[in-house]
Formats: sequence, C-alpha cells, structure tokens
Amino acid sequence: MGEKLAQPDRVLCVDLDGTLVRTDLLHETLFSFLKLNPFGIFLVLPWLLKGRAVLKKELAARTEINPATLPYNIALLDELVKQQRSGRKLVLATSADSKLAEGVAKHVGVFGEVVASDGQRNLGGFEKLALLREKFGEEGFDYVGDARVDLPIWGAAGEAWMVSSNPGLIKRVKALGKPVKIFAGRRGVFRPLLRALRPHQWVKNFLIFLAPLLAQRILEPQIFFATLVGFVAFCLCSSSAYLINDLFDLAADREHHVKKMRPLACGDLSLAWGAFIVVPLISIAFILALLLPAKFIFALALYFVATLTYSLVLKQEPILDIVTLASLYSLRILAGGYAAQILVSTWLLAFSMFLFLSLACVKRFSEIYRLREANHQKVKGRGYVTGDMELVAQFGTAAGYISVLVLALYMNSEEVARYYTHPRELWLICPLLLYWIGRIWLLAHRGQVLEDPIVFAMKDKVSYLVGALSGLILLFAI
Repeated sequence: MGEKLAQPDRVLCVDLDGTLVRTDLLHETLFSFLKLNPFGIFLVLPWLLKGRAVLKKELAARTEINPATLPYNIALLDELVKQQRSGRKLVLATSADSKLAEGVAKHVGVFGEVVASDGQRNLGGFEKLALLREKFGEEGFDYVGDARVDLPIWGAAGEAWMVSSNPGLIKRVKALGKPVKIFAGRRGVFRPLLRALRPHQWVKNFLIFLAPLLAQRILEPQIFFATLVGFVAFCLCSSSAYLINDLFDLAADREHHVKKMRPLACGDLSLAWGAFIVVPLISIAFILALLLPAKFIFALALYFVATLTYSLVLKQEPILDIVTLASLYSLRILAGGYAAQILVSTWLLAFSMFLFLSLACVKRFSEIYRLREANHQKVKGRGYVTGDMELVAQFGTAAGYISVLVLALYMNSEEVARYYTHPRELWLICPLLLYWIGRIWLLAHRGQVLEDPIVFAMKDKVSYLVGALSGLILLFAI
C-alpha cells in the first residue's frame, strides 16, 4: 500500500475515471450511445470539435449509465468509506460530466461535494489543478489519481494517493517528495487482452475444416494450407467481433453472473485498448483472406457484418437471435468449402443448421434458467422473459432431433456412396448423436450447462467419448 500516512484534516479529492472506477465514463457513454444510434458516429465529431466538455455532456445526456454496476476499485472504495466515517471531507474531482459524477457520488455515498465537467469547462489536468488550488489552496488538499496527467496535481497536493501498478509512474510520484499511498491498478495489458480475444471460442472455427475432412481431401497439402489460412482468418475476425460485442454490451455483461468477469466489463482491460485492437485484427484477417478465393472473402465479410449486426440489434430479437447464431456456424462450414474450393453438400448444411439451432437454443435456455432461479423476469439485453423457457426448449429439442433425421436421410442418399465403402455402418452415428443431444438438453434442464454448449462440450468427457466413437465409425465406413 506504500508509506504509512497520517490522517490529516485536509480535504481528500478523488479522481473518478481509472481511479474510483476501473473504466472511463467518456468511453462508456460513447459505446452506449453508438449501440443505440449506430449512425450517431456522425454527431460525435462535431461535438468533439466544440470541445471535450461538450462531447461529454452530449453523450451523458443521451445515455444511461447505472452507477451500481460500474467496476469500482474496491480497495480504494473501502479506504474512502473509512476516511468518511472518521469525519474527513471527501470531494469527487473529475473530468467526467457532472451528470455521471453526481450519479456515482450518490451511489457511493461518501462524497460531500462533486466538481466535474459541466459542458463548458472540461475539468481535467491543469483546469482541475487550478480549481483545487482556488478552493483549497496550495497543499490544502490530498489527491487520489491514476495517470501521468495527474502529476501536476499530486505536486500541489499535501499527500499523493495513487491507483497504479506502473513502476515508472510510481517512481515519478515518489520523486515529488510527498507522502505516497498506493493502491494496485491494472497489471499490464497482454493477459487481459488475450482473455478478451476469447481464444477458447476459436474451437468453433474448426468447422472450417469439416468440408475438406468429410470430402477426404484434408491431407492434400494445398487444401490443408488453404483451410488453415481460412481458420486463422476466421479466428482473428471472430475475436474482433467478440471485442465489439463486449464494448457494446457492457451494461448487460455486468449484470451477468459469469460475463461480468470479462476483461472489458470488469475493468481489467481499458475500453480504449479494446477498441484500438479491433482494427488490426480485422485488417490482418482480410489480408490473409486475399490469399484465398473471392467466395471465401465474401463469406468472411458476411460473417463480420452478421456478427456486428447481431451485437447491435439482432441479439435483442427473440428467435431471430437464435437463427442468426445457428447461421453463423453453418457459414463457417461454407467458408471452409470456399477456402478449399470444395463443394459443400446441401445435406451437411441442413444438418449443421438444425444441430446448431438446437445448441443455440441450449445457450438461451440456460440464460433464462439462471434468471428464473434468481427470480428475475427478463433476460438483460435479450428479448426473452422467463416464461419463454419451455418454448425455447421445445424449439431446441425439435431442431436437435431433426438434425439426426437429416443425417439419417443423407446416409440413405446416393451421395454418401461416393465417399464411403461401407455406408451402412454410418447409421451407428445416429443413436450416438441422439444420446448426445438428449443428454445436453437433460443437463441444461438441470442447470448444469452454465456456458456456451460448444465450450461446455470441450470440457465434457462424455462429449469426447461420443466424438471419438463417431470418428471411429467414419474411419471404418471409408
């Protein structure tokens, strides 16, 4: 925590963005505004040209940020509560807009005064320093901040309190010759950024290998290389989509028992970093796509547009959101065929559409199940209420069993004879798939599927066993 300090009678002035909360409210309101008004980006630049104070006020006026769900610096907040109970006056001094600052101050309940940007004056840096000097005098206050921009304010304060894990910044603050108190801040970018990319979700992109695998051409070097390039391109593109989704879905994620720990939602990764990394990810993805046929580029572009539309609009539309998710899985399979220049069977597309529709329903069913267990009525950020749970289950189980029917019809078609010497043995896959679908729905009804069912299957021993047996049957049928 740094040096042990006395408890002076000086006012304790506390910064908000990056200090009291592990996020930046300007960025929060920007992404909240753009989610509600995607074309509002054309308003942001004119507001910014009028000054940051105007931009902050306009965004704050058009958005609602719930102070209760913001990621607070708990160690600092606990200390502020102690300071306030001891009789010390606390002032929230921030460059955030006054509407947001007042909301946070009211929620936290420890601040006797709020000074913030007001639409005309942006209370940051030297503007904040001048105001604090005017109100409290040189070294008449202590200050809690987190960034290099706070150095002049720390220099004028009686004591320097800081929220940071940056050794260089800590050294510079200590060099001011002030008593210093340190609270841990963010510890680097790499790990939270890697988590935000969700590499565990890349397993879904292995569907790109499915068409050349079932066509028994995956071992051809040219086809394997093309499919591998397509796989990497989809991984980068999907990670950029996950970041965009997380940037626009902060409020809902913070009210979710698992998603609230995502790096952007919990403040481990700044929103600026999350937005910044999207452009290189999507750029590299399409540069790689240029090595592949034009149809693959189209499929990748369609995937990106569809995921962006899903994040902004479609996830709030019941049933349509499930169909969109299922379509994105099938699009991966189709893209794999385009990359390898292999015609994807309509049987395979029909099978995948129904199977992944069932799994998408499992995902929504599990979300609704948890909401009902918590006695809530509506899924935050989605178009479902808890009363929809049984209907979603009916859709999902029906789609799952229809996928097995499609597989059975395919095994009786003339097309299967092209690839398999013993096609009759493939029928053994049907009872395995019926068992697996029935089991995952049974576990979902018991509340044991707490995440994406694809990710769940990657951790499930029974799923591995069913997959291994199905693979052996395929090999025997060749």
